[in-house]
Amino acid sequence: MMEQTEPKLAVHEAVCAERYNSIDRSLRAGDKRMTKIEYLLYVVILAVLLGPGVAAEVFKKIFGL
Repeated sequence: MMEQTEPKLAVHEAVCAERYNSIDRSLRAGDKRMTKIEYLLYVVILAVLLGPGVAAEVFKKIFGL
């Protein structure tokens, strides 16, 4: 019975390792997107707290309009 189990276990471990690597890559890519969304939310919060006039002036200064 051990002779039958060893190859199956080795295949199972290889499949799980590949699956784990795929999940890890997805989580790392998602982390980058979440960081970008977090920064955008900070900008929106500041614009709401300071008011649209102040936000427009800062926008103009940043982009030289």
